[in-house]
Amino acid sequence: MNFRLAGLIAALIAAGALGVAYFAQYQLHLVPCELCLLERWPYRIVVLLGLLALLVGGNPARAMVALAGVVMLAGAAISGLHVGVEFGWWPSPLPECNGILTPGAALPLTPSVPCDRPVHLIAGFPMSMAQMDFCGSIVFVALLFWMAARPPGRKWA
Repeated sequence: MNFRLAGLIAALIAAGALGVAYFAQYQLHLVPCELCLLERWPYRIVVLLGLLALLVGGNPARAMVALAGVVMLAGAAISGLHVGVEFGWWPSPLPECNGILTPGAALPLTPSVPCDRPVHLIAGFPMSMAQMDFCGSIVFVALLFWMAARPPGRKWA
């Protein structure tokens, strides 16, 4: 396995996911909630780790690809949390999503978009962006761990 290539693939996939989120926000005018904004951080970190892996190569690159898998596992947990909030299984842990008082904060915080309101990217498609992120994150985690586990020099197939 060429771990530089794995880093590049990881960075491109993460950048593509961020690109979709920014396109939805700035071109389609879909306002993200606080959990949506939090879901973007793992992708940003994976872009950085992927580019670093591309630069260093070898075993350090393999470690960075594996670390990217761990980061995306945390990203899947965040998006899974958001899906649960959308379905009403639990309240959001972020006060910005609930509009509740936080000790030491100003008056009640009110989100521009509540976290429990699903945002659909594709009209008629029954999955919200948080649900799509959760599914995509799980697949991305599997890909990252698979790439990191491959022996050095082994072909892709």
